[in-house]
Amino acid sequence: MKNLFSFPIILSIILVSAASSAAENLIQINTTWKAGVAKIKITPEEHMWMAGYAFRNKPSEGKLTDLWAKALVLEDAGGKRAVMISLDLVAIRKVISEPVRDRIEKQFGLTRSQILINASHTHTGPETQSAPHIFTLEKKELDKIDRYAKKLEDQLVNLVGEALKNLQSATLYSENGISRFQVNRRNNNENNLALQTELKGPNDFAVPVIKVVNAKGKIMAIAFGYACHNTVLGTYEWSGDYAGFAQIELEKRYPGAIALFFQGAGADQNPLPRRTVALAVQYGETLAASVDRVLKEEMKALSSELTLSYSEIDLKFERASPTKEELKGLMSDTSKTADYLKASAKVLLSKLEKGEKLMTSYPYPLQVWKLGEQPLITMGGEVLVGYANELKKIYGQNIFVFGYSNDVMAYIPTSTVWKEGGYEASRSPIFTTPWVSDIEDVIIMEVRRLAEQTGVKTTGK
Repeated sequence: MKNLFSFPIILSIILVSAASSAAENLIQINTTWKAGVAKIKITPEEHMWMAGYAFRNKPSEGKLTDLWAKALVLEDAGGKRAVMISLDLVAIRKVISEPVRDRIEKQFGLTRSQILINASHTHTGPETQSAPHIFTLEKKELDKIDRYAKKLEDQLVNLVGEALKNLQSATLYSENGISRFQVNRRNNNENNLALQTELKGPNDFAVPVIKVVNAKGKIMAIAFGYACHNTVLGTYEWSGDYAGFAQIELEKRYPGAIALFFQGAGADQNPLPRRTVALAVQYGETLAASVDRVLKEEMKALSSELTLSYSEIDLKFERASPTKEELKGLMSDTSKTADYLKASAKVLLSKLEKGEKLMTSYPYPLQVWKLGEQPLITMGGEVLVGYANELKKIYGQNIFVFGYSNDVMAYIPTSTVWKEGGYEASRSPIFTTPWVSDIEDVIIMEVRRLAEQTGVKTTGK
């Protein structure tokens, strides 16, 4: 009896010990990440030209909210690092992203594949590139833009250094939420919206969320996204628009945490109705509530392994670049070309008259990351929602897709939109010609190559 009595006790001890060991191993797997986060105010210190709307005819006049740059550095169990940078700006352009990424690589050893810079696309932020305005703005205004751009470059490099200093043990989680205030602007007339009983798509209502928790169990960073233009507001006051209000709200709900917004494939999506501060706040709080719900529910814990890839493809145009004669014709008094495009034509003409050649293709940036089990695909330019929908057919509904990343040079239309024509279809870096007609096939093919290289598995076609 003595031996029979002791056996179940011993067995129980073994099982409890094994369960405890398994739990410890699980915790160890999930907390072998390191994460560091930092933010810096990038609100202009002087009244200057704003970005996003051609109708503006004067510099900024005030501030509704501050603008921010934020960085989240991740380090996996093997010591591999990546940095995610979010910006309250209309765009991150090559003239800034190139030197910033070069300096980050030189100072911190992070290559292109390890750096993600995303702009929220707020239309109430500053202009960061003076070259397109050399014939339309006074020198003092051009100088303000150049000063701001140079300071921003320094700020972004220093921001990454600060986030690296803040590295600490962490656990990462991911999940998709949902929010429905985006409206496809190509398929729904904004002026008649109140009369419509049905909205037409395509759309992508996903709200990707990454939660970073420190060793004490406190949320230290919330990275989230949405695919929708930040165009509720069109005033002369600085603001992060709805995405800015969403970040403010989340940082109120989670004191000590830094919230980072990443713009998705929202180039043909608008927040509608719009044009009031109250609506911008409403959409921001709606998005924050969507993120908050995800944070409070069960999220997928990510194993500590970073797999990263990056490339730039030679994306071509459908027609040859314009000649001097063609540009002069577009600039003539009898031309029906919009004034802001006439200004662009004048910039291109000045290059030809200096003996420079116009571009015949563009180095288009793509990125595929795996954060543990979470795939993340980033694309340059103003990406239409059809790309996210197509990629989700291939890689599953839970992937994250960000546009406006690493370089914003033009709209990136799908094949369907290219054929339909219209505003988003024809806006390449050379405005006189659209991108090549098979642009979607070229981009998707390269994403597939990077995904295979990164180990992202297909789930559909």
